[in-house]
Amino acid sequence: MELDKEFSNQALKDFVLIDRATINRDEKAYAELMERYKKPVYHMILKMVRNVDDAEDLTIEAFAKAFRNLHKFKKDFTFSTWLFRIATNNAIDFIRKKKLETYSLNSSYTDDGGDAVTIDVPDKNLTPDEEAIKTQKIALMRMFVDKLPAKYQRLVRLRYFDELSYDEIATEIEAPLGTVKAQLHRARELMYELVKDKKQHI
Repeated sequence: MELDKEFSNQALKDFVLIDRATINRDEKAYAELMERYKKPVYHMILKMVRNVDDAEDLTIEAFAKAFRNLHKFKKDFTFSTWLFRIATNNAIDFIRKKKLETYSLNSSYTDDGGDAVTIDVPDKNLTPDEEAIKTQKIALMRMFVDKLPAKYQRLVRLRYFDELSYDEIATEIEAPLGTVKAQLHRARELMYELVKDKKQHI
């Protein structure tokens, strides 16, 4: 496929990696795409949700969704624009669900394409679309959790499925808060590794 010359060298390299990932199922290509964009995606989400743990969780979800739908990506625009839009929408859904203060985001953040991100005041109840998204996320996370070592599975289920805070998890399992955070951090690292492996998620 001949691409327009308007794309940067990085964008063109991304297209090559995407072809390797989707056509050849090259796991290293997925890993390289994640390595290129994990930090900028994380920092963008952190600016939106203003919580380190939530930003790490949402970064995993963004890459998981992007990799699962990579075969649908069209080279009409850059991979970074597509990825950042997925991450932005996911973070906005999270913000609405958690009913965080969002007014300041309207003037402090623009997406990869330069468009301002605006967020409506969240409704009290989830819409049918939001319920569907929530169900999809749970199904996606279950695939990851089932592949984790047993000692991490309970922690991840309490965090993602039961939606307990870190303090609540520490109380539930009778463990120090620092231990809970450390083990969940390790569990997230393992899930990052799982995201890289396309074959495990088909």
